[in-house]
Amino acid sequence: MHSFMTKIIIAVISIIAVLGLLRYKPWKSNGENSLKELIHEGNNKKAIQTLTVGFLPVTCHLTCPVTDYASKTSVSSTNFNSRVFSDFPTVVSALQAKQVQATFMIVPLAMKLREQGVPIKICYLGHRDGSEIIVGKNSNIRSLADLKGKKVAVPSLYSNQNFVFHKLMEDYGMKQTDITFIILPPPDMPTSLAAGAIDGYFVGEPFCAKAELDGIGRVLYYARDIWPNFISCALVVHEDLIKTNPNVVKDLVRGIAQSGAWAETHRAEAAKLAAPYYRQDLKVLNYVLTSDPKRVSYLQLTPTDEDLQQIQNQGIKMGLLTKRIPMHELIDRKYVPLKILPARINVAKIPTPPQK
Repeated sequence: MHSFMTKIIIAVISIIAVLGLLRYKPWKSNGENSLKELIHEGNNKKAIQTLTVGFLPVTCHLTCPVTDYASKTSVSSTNFNSRVFSDFPTVVSALQAKQVQATFMIVPLAMKLREQGVPIKICYLGHRDGSEIIVGKNSNIRSLADLKGKKVAVPSLYSNQNFVFHKLMEDYGMKQTDITFIILPPPDMPTSLAAGAIDGYFVGEPFCAKAELDGIGRVLYYARDIWPNFISCALVVHEDLIKTNPNVVKDLVRGIAQSGAWAETHRAEAAKLAAPYYRQDLKVLNYVLTSDPKRVSYLQLTPTDEDLQQIQNQGIKMGLLTKRIPMHELIDRKYVPLKILPARINVAKIPTPPQK
């Protein structure tokens, strides 16, 4: 019986590995496949330059697809294009190679890159909360203690989900070796849970809601209940762009800030707008944004020293971050508008995405 179960587990892991190879094609150098997936090109007819902004299909990057607005109202004659990535290692490679000079990224990873000498600054946040710990719907897991000896997926060692999970374990008096952590791209988490390859995962939406709506997962903890005003991702900008084109950075941050303010009060419309970018069923995004306003928030997104210092402290405690980088070296707030007004988006012109 033990041998039979072992064979099943090996088969499941092999299938996931093969699917991963087919999805990401690692034989393509520098994430070439992902970099060609251009999702949006700005429509500012007066544009004399373009800026591509990277994002993953998670709700803390939702304001990136609203770059249509940034381009339409650009005062720097810039088209802001968005490019979707499937995982953070590819984002890092693109940023280091300056194939993108602005991207949404998990905050601890941005800190690690800065620690390694990559000249980047955090200019704005993606959103607040919007992450959950998901376990199998029919599992017997009712608390963190029930995950002892289990496998849990996180999007990166340098994700705030990983940091917060370890803080939760510390609060429960658990050892760091009590749970086995697996790194998985967010889109692969629901299918891995359904296949039994993992026992749970902690990630940003909409991949938590997808497991709920598909009937394979349920929420064990909301991030906000573990770490109030939880932050996952931020807009990271290369310092070369800040030095050479500060007006473009100002335009981009303004557009994203105003897009966030619009999304907060136009949740159903934001879901409708973002669905094609995320390649998600509209009902999944609509559920995330409208079922409970506390599930995700696009308010108070100017990064504070206190927010980021708390994350840095946890990373240093875990040994994943090794340097205390002064906040003024990590954050650049001067491009955030003094007054953030909701973007003026004509909701009547948002096309209805096809139902899946």
